[in-house]
Amino acid sequence: MAVPFRRTSKTKKRMRRTHIKLRVPGMVKCPECGEMKLSHRVCKECGTYKGQDVVNK
Repeated sequence: MAVPFRRTSKTKKRMRRTHIKLRVPGMVKCPECGEMKLSHRVCKECGTYKGQDVVNK
């Protein structure tokens, strides 16, 4: 079975793992009520999407 000849340094190990991280969700301010919401989603506070009231129809 193959065994590495030299130990992998901390730098090389961390460079290999740079894509493994938490992502911040894309938050935008709702134009109707001003609350922060996820982009391309209905606002949880006022129930609007693209200027139209979609929850309270």
